[in-house]
Amino acid sequence: MELDLFAGIAVRDLARATAWYDHFFDGAEAFDPNDTERVWTLAENRHVYVEVAPDHAGHSMVTLFVADLDVFTAAAAGHGIHPEQRESYENGVRKAIYRDPDGNEIGVGGAPVQAEG
Repeated sequence: MELDLFAGIAVRDLARATAWYDHFFDGAEAFDPNDTERVWTLAENRHVYVEVAPDHAGHSMVTLFVADLDVFTAAAAGHGIHPEQRESYENGVRKAIYRDPDGNEIGVGGAPVQAEG
């Protein structure tokens, strides 16, 4: 089955959200489908978008899983965006939890760190 994913995040202010997510998704292709939305293409057929929906802003939860969590968090930190919280699970999976300007939760997970040797 062919599948495209569009994960939506409700925000209050499109310009403020666009600035934050442009930094967070550094380098991701983005486009504006209309006056109330912005879309970032994170991988083929996988997109995250923000939409002006003030009554719902701050209640969205999205989790991404990346190949190298440390590289992602370092890149975000380079833009002044730092996780609010970090978690590690029994199986070694790690997660950094970010909050956008409206308080929406954006989790970024990564595989366990492989022991060298």
